[in-house]
Amino acid sequence: MSTITVLSGIGDKGPAAMRLDTGRHRWLLDCGFGPEANATFDPDWLIGVDAVFVTHDHIDHIGGAAYAVEAGLPIYATRRTAQALPPSAQVIALPEQGETHLDGICLTTGRNGHALGGVWMHFDLGAGLFYSGDWSEESQWFAFDEPPEAATAIIDCSYHLSNVPQSQRLQDLDALIDDLGGQILFPVPPSGRAGELALHLMHRFGPEAVLLDPECCDSLRAALRSGGVAPRAQEIAPLLERGPLDEARFLICDTPNADGGAAWAYVRAWRESGRLGRDAHVIFTGHMTAHARGIEAVQGGYFRRWNVHPPLSDQIAMIRRLGAKRYAPAFCTMPEDYLVEEGFDAQVFLHETVEL
Repeated sequence: MSTITVLSGIGDKGPAAMRLDTGRHRWLLDCGFGPEANATFDPDWLIGVDAVFVTHDHIDHIGGAAYAVEAGLPIYATRRTAQALPPSAQVIALPEQGETHLDGICLTTGRNGHALGGVWMHFDLGAGLFYSGDWSEESQWFAFDEPPEAATAIIDCSYHLSNVPQSQRLQDLDALIDDLGGQILFPVPPSGRAGELALHLMHRFGPEAVLLDPECCDSLRAALRSGGVAPRAQEIAPLLERGPLDEARFLICDTPNADGGAAWAYVRAWRESGRLGRDAHVIFTGHMTAHARGIEAVQGGYFRRWNVHPPLSDQIAMIRRLGAKRYAPAFCTMPEDYLVEEGFDAQVFLHETVEL
């Protein structure tokens, strides 16, 4: 008998950890930490585990990998995602698109439209298990591959029941930009929003208006070499030739919550010089930790969401495309709302163990 249990990731935007028991093996799908500092990885999640599978390199999916390495467990991940693992990790490479056969079980992986090297996972256990990790079908930067059918699904519902499409998000962001003068900093994850945000700003204002920090440049160069991005991503190439001392109105920098890296350096310098809120501004576009919320709350700080997770219509479409009979709404704070959401035509499960 094969079963799946959501250990963490139901009821909050917290560490992702799903336990898959195949009848012969116990596998952990994702091993997250955070994104809040007090949302830690629980080493007990590794009890009895034979191997760990990681969907992508964002901290809430990979941040507890050091515990798996210390336990001597093999970690299945794409080559790109594996670059974020500790150097001593025992990595078994997964294809970004393809099949991996594990003791008679076929694992299919496909690009998730969310992060460089990121994948969804489909296990041919029972009538099929689909685990999305994080995913998006609206990106102009990351490619997305459609998954096979599956009766059981754990899907990314980070935006809960919000159904605002990316087209509206862009209009809202552009309206704010057009209303602000001076420089604007966008804190981002280099392997996440950096590329498509730069692409959008470059098209509107020209390449001379956009500057990427070295971490973002390195990540985007790797993305263009990898072939794991959408075809139009190559249009970003002129930005990667700009020097670190070039002037620009828009600064795209690591880290996403401005709690480190070039983003924090800019915020700190602007605040100390009195520029923040006068001729220098910070716009957050993704999930904000307490540190980011503190910056957003003062003059010069703003939030405009950039969709990197599926809106409600895409969540519903995914369940219908999979032909899922049951699903778990992961990574949102009020999953119980899905118990009365009628659009899915599938049964909801939360923390319980489900037989596949």
